[in-house]
Amino acid sequence: MMHQDRSRPARTGRIRASLLPLAAAFATLLTTANLAVAEVAGGTVKIGVINDQAGPLSDLAGPGSVAAARLAIEDFQKLSPSVKVELVTADHQNKPDIGAQIVRRWYDAEAVDAVFDVGNSAVALAVQSIAKERGKLVVYSAVGTVDITGKQCSPTGLAWLHDNYNLVSGPIRKLKSQGLDPWFFIAADYAFGRNMVQESQAMLASAGGRTAGSVFHPLGNADYGSFLLQAQASGAKVVAFANAGEQLVSAMKQWNEFGMGAAGQTPVALLMFLTDVHSMGLQIAQGLTTMTAWYWDLNDDTRAFAKRFFGMRGTMPTAPQAAVYSAILHYLKAVAATGSDDTATVLAKMRATPVDDFYAPGATLRADNKLVHDFYLVQAKKPAELDRPWAYYKVVETVKPADAYRPLSESECPLVVARPK
Repeated sequence: MMHQDRSRPARTGRIRASLLPLAAAFATLLTTANLAVAEVAGGTVKIGVINDQAGPLSDLAGPGSVAAARLAIEDFQKLSPSVKVELVTADHQNKPDIGAQIVRRWYDAEAVDAVFDVGNSAVALAVQSIAKERGKLVVYSAVGTVDITGKQCSPTGLAWLHDNYNLVSGPIRKLKSQGLDPWFFIAADYAFGRNMVQESQAMLASAGGRTAGSVFHPLGNADYGSFLLQAQASGAKVVAFANAGEQLVSAMKQWNEFGMGAAGQTPVALLMFLTDVHSMGLQIAQGLTTMTAWYWDLNDDTRAFAKRFFGMRGTMPTAPQAAVYSAILHYLKAVAATGSDDTATVLAKMRATPVDDFYAPGATLRADNKLVHDFYLVQAKKPAELDRPWAYYKVVETVKPADAYRPLSESECPLVVARPK
């Protein structure tokens, strides 16, 4: 005769009871995840990357920034697979009217939540006003004009990489202390170049230095002979270039062809990117100093990202491209954390949360919407010092935010209400 196990129903009931809290927690998690997606307009976060895709500034950002954006989205999806993300891209051709038209269409007709990169000061100033009017987010990387976070700052416009104050502070301070003075400036004739010369002259004067003159060339100029001759005739000890990309590369190649270095003048690249050094080669670039917000060979984390990027592009990433990755990932994390793509809600979370990535770990946004992080004064190596591909820089010094940023007490940004004394 078989005996019935009367304890089994009791044990089964206890097991079922113990699973109820887990089931409830799982249900809550699913509900929260679904709610997060539901509160994102259209169920999809839509972001746009706009920059120069084929012109003189395309190497430093361009298609590489798009690749960086894709890597950021890929990494975010591993963290939050339930949040759908769509990426759109465009080429503004370095024309403010074209850039403004594209961004306006993105915001008004294509439900783009946030725009990234931009990479041209004149285009950025046009985009800034549109984003402000629409209450939409725009995050800048390689935009130099200080007006973006100065007198034309906006609650929805963030500077993730640098501005002209950051870029000129290190070289002027370092070289002036070495007795290199006066300075002559060769600059691109648009908002970036003119603002950079203005910032440089003001900083030089505050350090007791002198300006021997300045000259401005068109964007995309090819022949720098007349400008270089003016610099030579000025008698300046330093010739500072306030241009970038193909413009800087062409100017430095012609500097070398003219034998300008033999005259005892020191060239300084106020804005130089890794791709510029790669294009001109160390034989020409050697000794050039510049400020950068990021360099791929700083540590193991930066090198790990660079390796992934190189696998996609066949080049090492520039500082603007790394900044695009960081800004997009930080934005998407804020969307996931708040369960919303509402601009004000996401911005509040972005401001309240330190950056957590290889680009600027621990960095935060201050009142004028600048991301505050370390900068690096770097110098292009001599050809004999190159020990592996793309390792073109040696870091001269790390420049802390207190020296790299304009004090908030001097800010012209209307967002800075309570200015520290």
